[in-house]
Amino acid sequence: MCNCSCGSEEKKNALLPQVGIITDIRRETPDVKTFRIVRPDGTKLFEHMPGQCAMLCVPGVGEALFSITSSPTNKEYQEFSIKECGTLTNYLHNMSVGDEILVRGPYGNHFPVETVLKGQDLLFIAGGIGLAPLRSVINYVLDNRDNYGTVDIVYGSRSKDDLVQLKEIQEVWAKAKDVNVHLTIDREQEGWDGHVGFVPNYVKELNMSVDKTALICGPPIMIKFVLQGLQELGYEKTQVYTTLELRMKCGIGKCGRCNIGDKYVCKDGPVFRCDEIDELPNEY
Repeated sequence: MCNCSCGSEEKKNALLPQVGIITDIRRETPDVKTFRIVRPDGTKLFEHMPGQCAMLCVPGVGEALFSITSSPTNKEYQEFSIKECGTLTNYLHNMSVGDEILVRGPYGNHFPVETVLKGQDLLFIAGGIGLAPLRSVINYVLDNRDNYGTVDIVYGSRSKDDLVQLKEIQEVWAKAKDVNVHLTIDREQEGWDGHVGFVPNYVKELNMSVDKTALICGPPIMIKFVLQGLQELGYEKTQVYTTLELRMKCGIGKCGRCNIGDKYVCKDGPVFRCDEIDELPNEY
């Protein structure tokens, strides 16, 4: 798969931080917010492809890579859905509309939406904040609907309150042409009349036909058991893509902290076809 920042000029630009302005903040769950960011002149930061990441930086606080959750088909802004789980993300969660932040990117490769996935029936499987990178792909597919077959989305979280982008899922995705949405939560909850159970088990219960291409993202343990479940259903690893963006650190393959066997997530990923990864790290 080609990294859309393959030209030397684009690579150089991706290393240069630019000022971004936060224009909208949506609370998705108790610990996840979605930030909309543009340039100071109100235009989009840069072009990207589904699955790529960007480095968000607050001088004096820190920086980290986050998936770009908005689709490349959106020409007005980029969005990032961020879970509060440390010093930098805590600071981000306390920022306000109008605040400035430094942004670099895009980094990494992307899901092959223009090649391999075209014409395919697609199965998206996400857990928790793992929906963030897949949201970019899903909306890209929906905005180019005639290029793809049926779409099944299996998404689960700990509770109804922890389902990210629930309004968009229910009001946009679930009503789109040839799209089937399957939601689940880990445990029974008052007011929830949908499926209850873990995502890997739900995938096996749904018993999807094996003529689909699957895209997975979520906690490491979920990815491991979903992949096992898909193989039990008859899927080959060549039919399954995942993104390991949580392992990306510097974004440019210099720090060496993202290697998996002979692969570097920054340079070779974060998107991988599952047969391309010889051995998942222990936490998977």
